[in-house]
Amino acid sequence: MRPSLRQKAIAICDAKIAKNGEAVGLSFYAFFANKNDDPDLLMEAAEWWIKTHRLDHFENAMRIREMMKAGL
Repeated sequence: MRPSLRQKAIAICDAKIAKNGEAVGLSFYAFFANKNDDPDLLMEAAEWWIKTHRLDHFENAMRIREMMKAGL
């Protein structure tokens, strides 16, 4: 996953956790606007989430943040 997407995902996880607490869940769609203006980036996130890590649609934001920080 490209570093810019990884940093954006970490920032979004941080914001969701700060707003909703440590139990908050999210999907990879949280990293994007409601319009699909960069399909390659969306597919990169989807592949990381679905194919590489076989995550459920919604996952704990703390778990995702730690995975991103660890470079997984």
